[in-house]
Amino acid sequence: MADYYITATQKDGPDPDYRIDAFRVNGDWYSLEQMLGFVRAGHRFFVVVWGRAIPVIKKVHPRTFREYLTTTPDSFPPNNLLNLPDS
Repeated sequence: MADYYITATQKDGPDPDYRIDAFRVNGDWYSLEQMLGFVRAGHRFFVVVWGRAIPVIKKVHPRTFREYLTTTPDSFPPNNLLNLPDS
């Protein structure tokens, strides 16, 4: 399995779920469903914050039971994916 870096996201807007719909990895865009499949297959994704590689993990929302991607806890605000450029 390979390691990849997420460099941008496409968010669906300020609605109640505020999901990230797509992720840019190595210049290509992938949907959330594709990314979840990659994670299930064992690929690892990271976000660079202040020169550190922060792992991206899959979680399940406690109320909706929908899978989503987030970053592991660190000393920065809750989900570093939300701080990436929205391209």
